[in-house]
Amino acid sequence: MDAESIRILAVAGTIVLGAIFPAISIGWIGSTALRSIGRNPESASKVQTMAILAIAFAEAIAIYALVVALILKFVA
Repeated sequence: MDAESIRILAVAGTIVLGAIFPAISIGWIGSTALRSIGRNPESASKVQTMAILAIAFAEAIAIYALVVALILKFVA
């Protein structure tokens, strides 16, 4: 394997892991928030706010992975 092949595999791995894990955590956050709202409907606004914030942080991890993949592809 030459250096370009290893770089392409590193970019692909970064994109795959950077998409799978945030997607799983966003689904888990959403399902947990919905279960919580189902048990206690009065707390829906607080739970919704916290869930949206947590989903934004999880999505930021995917964006960081995209930035790392782009750096690996074009700079390294």
